[in-house]
Amino acid sequence: MTRIDFHFNASNKIRHACRLARKARAAGSEVVIYSADEALLSRLDAELWSFSALDFLPHCRASDTLAAHTPILLTNVCVDTPHHEVLVNLDSGQPEFFGRFERLIEVVGTDEQDRLAARERWKFYKDRGYALATFDLAAAA
Repeated sequence: MTRIDFHFNASNKIRHACRLARKARAAGSEVVIYSADEALLSRLDAELWSFSALDFLPHCRASDTLAAHTPILLTNVCVDTPHHEVLVNLDSGQPEFFGRFERLIEVVGTDEQDRLAARERWKFYKDRGYALATFDLAAAA
């Protein structure tokens, strides 16, 4: 069963997704980052190239021909990806394909609308019997 973690109070969801991708890459894991918002994924794409001067974060779109050979994939549609380890959700809804992954990380921002959507996702997962964990990013800072 998929392990689900909620990382809440993210002051910048894109930067936090970059940190998660870097951490997964350092651990040898492959990661898929999902959002239905194409503009957000474009900003994330640019941020991954400049996020760290010391870390190379190879990434591409899940639809790219190099996807099977690239450890970080970005997608705005629910597709079958070659990676099934870590899924990072930046969207307001739960990805339909989350059950294919060993781990799902829900990134929740600080605005009230994002929090309300996260509560709905929490209820969705809880009602289906998933074990849930929370990480308060504001307390960790």
